[in-house]
Amino acid sequence: MNYRLGLHSIFGINYTSGRYLPTSKPRNSRVWFAKRSCRAKIGMVEAEKSKFSEAVEVVDDPQSLEVKKAAIRDAGPGKLQVIVDFDATLTKYWVNGRRGQSTHNLLQQSNPEYDVKRQQLYEYYHPLEFSPTIPIEEKTMLMEEWWGKSHALLIEGGLTYGDIKKSVANATLEFRDGVVELFTYLEERGVPVLIFSAGLADIIEEVLSQKLHKSFKNVKIVSNRMIFDNDGHLVSFRGKTIHVLNKNEHAIDMAAPMHDQLGGIDGPTNDNYLVKKRTNVLLLGDHLGDLGMSDGLNYENRITVGFLNNDVENSLEIYQRAFDVVCLNDGPMWGVVKLVAEICATGDH
Repeated sequence: MNYRLGLHSIFGINYTSGRYLPTSKPRNSRVWFAKRSCRAKIGMVEAEKSKFSEAVEVVDDPQSLEVKKAAIRDAGPGKLQVIVDFDATLTKYWVNGRRGQSTHNLLQQSNPEYDVKRQQLYEYYHPLEFSPTIPIEEKTMLMEEWWGKSHALLIEGGLTYGDIKKSVANATLEFRDGVVELFTYLEERGVPVLIFSAGLADIIEEVLSQKLHKSFKNVKIVSNRMIFDNDGHLVSFRGKTIHVLNKNEHAIDMAAPMHDQLGGIDGPTNDNYLVKKRTNVLLLGDHLGDLGMSDGLNYENRITVGFLNNDVENSLEIYQRAFDVVCLNDGPMWGVVKLVAEICATGDH
C-alpha cells in the first residue's frame, strides 16, 4: 500500500486564513499537508468525517526521521509501543471556537464549595510547578502535597461516579478526528498504547466511553485510580500518586488495571514487563515536558510528534528542535495515522 502525502516546501512565516504556515527552512526542514486521499487509502470514510481543515506538519530534519522510521519498520510492530499524552494531544485544543476543557478542570462536584477549594489549590501550587528556582526534590514534594490535598477534597466533598459521568457529559471536550482510526490500526497490529496522565484515570475512561463509544484492548491508562464504595461514593485512591513530575514509564508499575465497564481495555498489570521490552517508541504530546514520558524506558528508537496548538509564531522554532514532527493549527490525527501506517508496513500491507 502506498501511503503518500503531498509535500510542499515554502519559506518564512505566512498567515493564511487565520492559520500560521511555517515557511522558514532550517536544515532542509519539510512541511507536509495532510490530504484526503491519504485518509481514503488507510480506510477512512469521507462521509464520517467533519469538515476537514488542511493540517500542517513540520519536519525539521527529514533525513533523521527517515532513518528512525526505517529502523522501527525493520524491527516490526512487535517491538513498537505508543506513548501519548491525553489533554490537547488526543483531544482538541479548540472546540467550536472555545478553549477545550482538560480532564483536570472539567470535574464538577455536587458540592460546589469543593470546586472552589480545588481551584484555590491550583492557584497556589501551579506557579510553583513552573518555578525555575525551586530544586527538583523540593518541587516533587510540593507536587505530591498538591495532589494529596486535591484528592482529599474529592473524598471529603463526597464525589460520586455519577458526578464524573455528568461532568464529562457537560464538558467542552472532543477528540481529534482520526483518533479512533489510529487506535483501531494499532489494535489490529497488537501495538500497545499507553495514555499517560497526572489526572484521574476514571475521568479519562469515562471520556473514552462517552465520546468514542468504543473500547480498545491495546489501550492502557497510566494515571491515578479511584476506589468507590457500593453506593458509588469515592472512598480512596489506589496505588501511589502519579503527578506531573513522575508521569513517565516509571509510573507504569503504579498504574492499576482499568475498570471492567469499558470491556477490559487493558491487560493485567503483569503485562507491564512485556510493554517495557518494546524498545521502539512513538511519542505524542503537546508540551515539551511530555518528552519525558519515555523516561525509564531504555528505548532503541524514538519518534516524537508534538502538537503545537497555539502561540505558533513564538514557539515553532523550539518545538521543531525538540520534536521530530510538529503538527500545527490544532489539526486532526491523520498525519499520525499515516506515519504509523509507514512504520508498521510489512510485506502484507
